[in-house]
Amino acid sequence: MSTPYPFTALVGQDDLRLALLLNAVSPAVGGVLVRGEKGTAKSTAVRALAALLPAVDVVPNCRFSCAPGAPDPGCPDGPHEAGTGTARPARMVELPVGASEDRLVGALDIERALADGVKAFEPGLLADAHRGILYVDEVNLLHDHLVDLLLDAAAMGASYVEREGVSVRHAARFLLVGTMNPEEGELRPQLLDRFGLTVEVAASREPDQRVEVVRRRLAYDDDPDAFAARWAEDEAEVRERVVAARALLPKVRLGDGALRQIAATCAAFEVDGMRADIVMARTATALAAWAGRADVLADDVRQAALLALPHRRRRNPFDAPGLDEDKLDETLEEFGDDDPGTGPEDDPDPDGGPDGGPDGGGGQPPRDPGPERPGGDGTTETPEAPDTSEAPDSPEARDATDPAESPDDRQPQPEPQRAAAPEQQPVRAGEPFRTKVLSVPGLGEGAAGRRSRARTEHGRTTGARRPRGALTKLHLAATVQAAAPHQRARGRSGRGLVVRRDDLRQATREGREGNLVLFVVDASGSMAARQRMTAVKGAVLSLLLDAYQRRDKVGLVTFRGTAAEVALPPTSSVDAAAVRLESLPTGGRTPLATGLLRAHDVLRIERLRDPARRALVVVVTDGRATGGVEPLVRAGRAARLFAAEGHASVVVDCESGPVRLGLAGQLAGELGGSAVTLDELRADSIAGLVKDVRGGTLGAAGVQGGHRARGAKRRVA
Repeated sequence: MSTPYPFTALVGQDDLRLALLLNAVSPAVGGVLVRGEKGTAKSTAVRALAALLPAVDVVPNCRFSCAPGAPDPGCPDGPHEAGTGTARPARMVELPVGASEDRLVGALDIERALADGVKAFEPGLLADAHRGILYVDEVNLLHDHLVDLLLDAAAMGASYVEREGVSVRHAARFLLVGTMNPEEGELRPQLLDRFGLTVEVAASREPDQRVEVVRRRLAYDDDPDAFAARWAEDEAEVRERVVAARALLPKVRLGDGALRQIAATCAAFEVDGMRADIVMARTATALAAWAGRADVLADDVRQAALLALPHRRRRNPFDAPGLDEDKLDETLEEFGDDDPGTGPEDDPDPDGGPDGGPDGGGGQPPRDPGPERPGGDGTTETPEAPDTSEAPDSPEARDATDPAESPDDRQPQPEPQRAAAPEQQPVRAGEPFRTKVLSVPGLGEGAAGRRSRARTEHGRTTGARRPRGALTKLHLAATVQAAAPHQRARGRSGRGLVVRRDDLRQATREGREGNLVLFVVDASGSMAARQRMTAVKGAVLSLLLDAYQRRDKVGLVTFRGTAAEVALPPTSSVDAAAVRLESLPTGGRTPLATGLLRAHDVLRIERLRDPARRALVVVVTDGRATGGVEPLVRAGRAARLFAAEGHASVVVDCESGPVRLGLAGQLAGELGGSAVTLDELRADSIAGLVKDVRGGTLGAAGVQGGHRARGAKRRVA
């Protein structure tokens, strides 16, 4: 709709609104990352902020929005003389998830550059967003190289485009706002650190507040213009307050006491680097200006810490975000002093600002204070499983024993099906450890990542070809070589090489892709024996951490009792996989064939959704198969189905004890893959395990039954 939803009409979400307004006051804060579930007004708040910002003056006909009072001396459309300009509304530029690098940074007309020597540059989204807002919805789904370009421009305030000796630079200073749903995957820690502030948002659990949200949204949908008119006065007040805070910002004093509290807080929470200290200082200063004060108080430092530090404390994707507020208060109290810039006695407005709120308002209109936003963290408790310990002579107890104590399981006897498998209490996962790389053989063309070899837009140049569509990466040597034989026929004179469209060659590059790593985990009673499941979960957790670092999608299939279930459909969120793994119940028989067939169905559906993404199947089991008629034979047939369709696979052998049956190695042979024992995986001795996990060279460490199945010659395209 042309009329945006009013910023001051938002209900609740105080932290989100405050973080956005602080960046509007001081863009040097570095932007804000908004994390939360779907339907929590993330996008609505960002779009509303754009309409709230004051108008900007620009040089007429400048595509890069230069300020008339201080134009960019290096502007590609310049040089501009200082003078008066024209006013226009602040822009909000949205970066789509599927955007290309050329769309983000701009594109050069390489044909004109080569043939005529002209720098014909078409600005990208970074130029459009200069002096405005750049909004990236689902920033966690952007390719890594686009996020790198985006955050580098945000940090330097300029964008650089360099190709084949042609270089263009232009100013790119903008308010960067990213939103994401953590269930769809996390940003890498080094990218999280580049966002100034972060806010966790969740839907209110307060009925009255939810009613008000629905009431206002329905009124807006019925008549956007009339609804916006009702809030116009409040919008104007907040806009004026932003202008006043910007004017006051250079006069705000950040005393030595506040600086000591900032440094002590960052040190106490063991934050890496110095960016957190700088962001906290800028945020605390912006908070003081927003509250109409010329001095930074301890409360400003505290609020700045709550906004600037949580996302910088994450060491891996399984760490929960947030700060220990008791520890924060103790640190601030310990390092507080009598500096006039850190005490409440110097606050000209003890109530916290023009709106009388403790944080200086945050943009909530006076007419609708609304109920307090609940502080729930959105977590849920999983009820503990009942104690289902079996008698020593029961069939369930016999099945839960170690293979060394049950040699008869080589030839399991058919047993009647049971309605439900007995469960044991979920055990905690062991500590994750570092693991070596498992990769899919061949050369793929999937999404950019860090696991397997693939043809990509970024990477080392391996050759050249004729362009298909728009030319993006010119192979200069191949282009010259293609044009050279035709120079005499083209009437070449002394002006240089004559290059035509047919001569242009596209560079082919090789990089890395992300894969679908599908875990197929045996949760039967035999896996729970001797606390083996703790080690198994620790191993899977380690592989999940590796999948996160390599930008893979992950899925989890478990099997126990008489059935298999998709505990986690393929997703980019390893957090969700870790949670499901932690609460995984165990017990009952081992329907290995059923688990493999369910995993095969998952892969079939995912191939329809994303044909380019190749899969790596990691089967975590001791290789036993019990229950039903000929369970081992059926499991072998299911495994050969994987091999026939060319799926790469690795079996993590969880068998333990002095007597081992070697069933996992046999399963690996049927799958056409390789096996590694759990002990060797835990010892970080996977070196050389997989140069080619299917049909290739297998290292000596941890390999059992490295047989080649009949379908092992087939490669994944």
